[in-house]
Amino acid sequence: MGRFRLVILICLILAACTSAGVRAQVSGPSGPTDDQVNAIAKQLYCPVCESIPLDVCGTQACAQWRELIRQKLAEGWSEGQIKQYFVDQYGDRVLATPPAHGLNWLVYLVPPLAILAGAFLLYQALRAWKRPTAQEVVGESPGTPPDEYIARLEEELNKRI
Repeated sequence: MGRFRLVILICLILAACTSAGVRAQVSGPSGPTDDQVNAIAKQLYCPVCESIPLDVCGTQACAQWRELIRQKLAEGWSEGQIKQYFVDQYGDRVLATPPAHGLNWLVYLVPPLAILAGAFLLYQALRAWKRPTAQEVVGESPGTPPDEYIARLEEELNKRI
């Protein structure tokens, strides 16, 4: 019976080892995925290229920066910390949405104000076009001269006759 127990014990140990290996393969890589890296890279612009988001830029520098993002995520950095790291290195120009401080707040304020001002001017113009003029209120046609003018004209014509 002693050998039998030893064989069962060895089988249980082998089964435990193989199942642990299967679990490790099923769980996949523990590092950040491409989607996680691109979610952050989409919010950053390439410091070298003009107006190209970091997630689609094909330069070698951008590939290195995406790997740096992957490394920072693997180290446990948050999205905000990674973005702040790039801002510290390259300035606010790397952010897809500029921070609302300094003159950058005008980016958020001017467009809505311009739309409101345009809507107000359009409303005033439409109201002015609909408002009747003084001549329409009195009932005179726009081509008839005022009564004083007609009276003076008739008086001048009568003097000559």
